[in-house]
Amino acid sequence: METFHLKNIRKTFKNGEVEEEVLKGVNLSLRPGEITALTGASGSGKSTLLTIAAGLQETSEGEISFKGKNLADVKEEKLRKVRAEEFGFIFQSSHLVPFLTVEEQLFMMLEVAGKKKEEEEVTAILSKVGLSHRRKAYPSSLSGGEKQRAAIARSVIHRPSVLFADEPTASLDSKKSEEVMQLLEDMTKELGMATLLVTHETEMLSYADRVVHMEDGKILV
Repeated sequence: METFHLKNIRKTFKNGEVEEEVLKGVNLSLRPGEITALTGASGSGKSTLLTIAAGLQETSEGEISFKGKNLADVKEEKLRKVRAEEFGFIFQSSHLVPFLTVEEQLFMMLEVAGKKKEEEEVTAILSKVGLSHRRKAYPSSLSGGEKQRAAIARSVIHRPSVLFADEPTASLDSKKSEEVMQLLEDMTKELGMATLLVTHETEMLSYADRVVHMEDGKILV
């Protein structure tokens, strides 16, 4: 069963009198419990597609179908609510709040998502990502791999339906990258998330259920 559909997505940027079409009628569906890896050269449009799918950027044309609604037509206030409650986000940089401990990052996410701040849930997630011993630590004392694992825990603590991951291993060495990808694979299966992964690292594609290649604003089939 498919959870999330992108239909005929187009995106045009204007620079003065010049228009550049970055996305050219993209169609893509995401399925629960699967990682869909989106690959392509720099400038192919993959990160733009991810940010549009996640509601972080408006589309010029097309439909974003999620649970029977076209998110392209949803007002910003309701879209923020969908993002907070139904989506999870992981980026190349962990974007952890510097003045919050690891466990406080998770409690904050639960509050943003409008869910109870369950200590048992936080304890369980931290155990899964191997950070039980670092729950009271601040980001400045974490290694790069620990920061990304904390970011993953924060992104899934509210059990999102869709997870968006944009180059989550780009700043890590190969060993830490494999650890992070194994964790993403495990959490995707366990929580039944539909995960969209943007990556240029071919070594990470073995963790994906599907690999989709973009070129010049289009998906190649």
